[in-house]
Amino acid sequence: MPAPSWMKNAERAARALGASTAGHARARHSVYVVLLDNAARRDPWGLYVGQTSRDPDWRFDQHKAGYKASSAVRRFGVRLLPDLVRHLNPLQGWESLELEAALADAFREAGVDWVEGGH
Repeated sequence: MPAPSWMKNAERAARALGASTAGHARARHSVYVVLLDNAARRDPWGLYVGQTSRDPDWRFDQHKAGYKASSAVRRFGVRLLPDLVRHLNPLQGWESLELEAALADAFREAGVDWVEGGH
């Protein structure tokens, strides 16, 4: 699968963000990014941004199974992109909520037309 044309910009945008509580002893949350693929769209590639107190792999599996799922991830989720957020995790819950929104905004500003999540 060829990388989307905006992927390098998205990587730079994610790396520009930091987490003040990353690696803190009480850090139990993670932000995660899922690659989306919808062939019906002009640009089929997109990103979903979420946060969880669980393991992101386990949370991705929940989405795909339909449990507390984003419909975008359930229908179009391809795989996690852990390299985009490895430098941010683990972190405290309050900061995971802030970074979830900040990542979604940063991806949009980096030229990703289809960004889901980030509430």
